[in-house]
Amino acid sequence: MEDLEPTPRTVVITGAGAGIGRACVAAFAARGDRLALIARGRAGLDAAEHEARLAGAAEVLTVETDIADAQAVERAARLTEEELGPIDVWVNTAFASGLAPFTGTTPEEFRRVTEVGYLGYVFATRAALARMLPRDNGVVVQVGSALAHRGVPLRSACSGAEHAVQGFNEVLRCELLASGTRVRTTTVQMPAGNTPRFDPVRSRLPDPAQPVPPIHRPEEAARAVLFAADHPKRREHRVGAGTVAGRVANAVAPGLLDRYLARTGYSARPARTGYSARPDGRGRRTGDPDKRFAPVGAGRDFGAYGRFEDRFDDRARDRSFRRRASRTLSGVAGGVRRAAGRVATGALSRIRRACAPRRPPGTEGVTMPPSTAPD
Repeated sequence: MEDLEPTPRTVVITGAGAGIGRACVAAFAARGDRLALIARGRAGLDAAEHEARLAGAAEVLTVETDIADAQAVERAARLTEEELGPIDVWVNTAFASGLAPFTGTTPEEFRRVTEVGYLGYVFATRAALARMLPRDNGVVVQVGSALAHRGVPLRSACSGAEHAVQGFNEVLRCELLASGTRVRTTTVQMPAGNTPRFDPVRSRLPDPAQPVPPIHRPEEAARAVLFAADHPKRREHRVGAGTVAGRVANAVAPGLLDRYLARTGYSARPARTGYSARPDGRGRRTGDPDKRFAPVGAGRDFGAYGRFEDRFDDRARDRSFRRRASRTLSGVAGGVRRAAGRVATGALSRIRRACAPRRPPGTEGVTMPPSTAPD
């Protein structure tokens, strides 16, 4: 029997102009879904729309919106349903980032990272649920990283925002389960990726920065998001062995991990191993793009990949062994559960027959009056 084609869905993607969000656009478009793309930069949105149509999206709507503005997010959600129909999936990938010690991060920078990386997710989730809950249908996918469970040096603002998203989403999941609704929320924790995150990021490091290896390609992240949208009952999906290892180490020996990161957290960030984030090997120059307070994608398309992918993309992993193993084990576990259910059903049936009242010998086929029936 041939597999049925998936029914097109209405999917909203925040942060759709670049990086993981941009890769998600191609992944959902290939399914033939109707896409609403939300980002601040017009150039990135236009390029994402073009790619989505080429990939096979049924319809594409672009909305220039800052998700840190709750009213603007609400307008974007309303426009999406007016143009594309009821929202089935909402994917949050937008973020604001920075690389600096805690004492070198200004209050304004902390506020902006929190507004985008935490409150933006809250506002977007509220806009999605306002439409999904009355229909008793829908999925919200929160895209985060290992920072949701383990803070690392030079990322105090980002780590705080991602911890906050993890906390609010855990509460939301419990409340949805308690209400009995079929609406679900799930998270996808990402490893380091070869995305434009380190191109327009504000950095106060003496050397240019790079993702901490092992590095994964954005397409792998997008496949994980697509899988999460199709399997929202799982509370969390993790991509990359490093994501899992960091969480396990933090649970087993957090003090030891503190000391390890204190020794390696700085040296792991700068690109001193020949994989420079700039071809001339220098750090950020005055006038380089900085996406924290202004949309650098307004006049330039950054795409899904980092600018200098040739510098470390050969180290980027196209497929996560951990994610593939998780999907395989999920199927195996489902088969085991079904087999166990059949065994339990058969055993229960045999027990019932063994415990059923037995007729005295020679009375087979004879209807006995109630008063003489054996106990």
